[in-house]
Amino acid sequence: MKRHTGQDRSITDNWRPATQAVRGGTARSEYGETSEALFLTSGYAYDKASDAAARFAGEQVGMTYSRLQNPTVEMLEQRIALMEGAEAARCMASGMAAMTAALLSQVQAGDHVVAGRAAFGSCRWLTDTLLPKFGVATTIVDGTDTQAWADAARPETKLFFFETPANPTLDIVDLAAVCGIARERGITSVVDNAFATPLLQRPMDYGADVVAYSATKMMDGQGRVLAGAVCGTAEFIDKTLLPFVRNTGPTLSAFNAWVVLKGLETLDLRINRQSENALKVAQFLEARVPRILYPNLQSHPQHDLAMRQMSAGGTILSLFVDGGRTQAHALLDALELVDISNNIGDSRSLMTHPASTTHAGLSEQVRTEMGVTEGMLRLNIGLEDPLDVIDDLDRALTAAGLPA
Repeated sequence: MKRHTGQDRSITDNWRPATQAVRGGTARSEYGETSEALFLTSGYAYDKASDAAARFAGEQVGMTYSRLQNPTVEMLEQRIALMEGAEAARCMASGMAAMTAALLSQVQAGDHVVAGRAAFGSCRWLTDTLLPKFGVATTIVDGTDTQAWADAARPETKLFFFETPANPTLDIVDLAAVCGIARERGITSVVDNAFATPLLQRPMDYGADVVAYSATKMMDGQGRVLAGAVCGTAEFIDKTLLPFVRNTGPTLSAFNAWVVLKGLETLDLRINRQSENALKVAQFLEARVPRILYPNLQSHPQHDLAMRQMSAGGTILSLFVDGGRTQAHALLDALELVDISNNIGDSRSLMTHPASTTHAGLSEQVRTEMGVTEGMLRLNIGLEDPLDVIDDLDRALTAAGLPA
């Protein structure tokens, strides 16, 4: 396959992220197509048996099997790496496949991991249940307390793992400080950047070693497919991550990769517009509900840090009602425009009750420690007119017993 002449990394590395999101990694066949080609194939043919042997030995460039390489998936990997400012990336079947691979590929029995307490429910299952099952000790800390990371580190600590902003509490971790502690001690920092994407925040600019994504979220952005990605150095991707994914098989389909490629073309437009909409909705809710968390509000306890690390507040906010699950569910049931859904990053506004959905698998004690209360609701702001979203929320709040 011929490579697009603009794909020399010495050129594409200098493109700005919005340009990379549209053109990064593009590879054109002899037909010269402008839209990325979709290669639906599981295997590849060789001109000679010696070519097959050379490719499997790593002596010849080329595809061998779509569990390992696929031209469409490779384009997505190169595009995400460029946007992240990473040397390389590896895409997988879902965000949780990416998180799992990013952790398990680096640890073994006897190792230790420090993780932020505020996290997506399945990520906490990884740190609290899966890793200890295989002899990897974990310590959970308040991610916002920088000193807690230093205090929790041990000689056998291999990884720091955290989300910022965190799901659904929107806790902000000081990237430069925590990644700096990790570097000083020879610990690898793994950051889940799904809420912000590389368009609002690039953790590697602050010293992160590995950045992982649920590309299902903002990168696709329209609720269509599942996908995940892990970014890092070429050595990490090829020597550490690739052997794990090659032999365990969390393969991203070519079709899903193609859909995410299409989503990335509008990511800059969508995430900035949705962030603008989210701020307007958050400002309305701030005067309407007992408590709200949104990084771009002055009332957020880490507003200044968030705005130093992020170029906008993002698309997600969390609000709280005093009536617990009963009132939270009543609010959800009264919505007419906003959908009840546990997805995020969609172009549609979506709301969920984390304690009974995304974090239902965690114990009540863990949820309480994280700040996921029965009265918390997570709201993803989409591309609708924000005034229509505000009208819907205003009416639903009143119906749930929260009059203006």
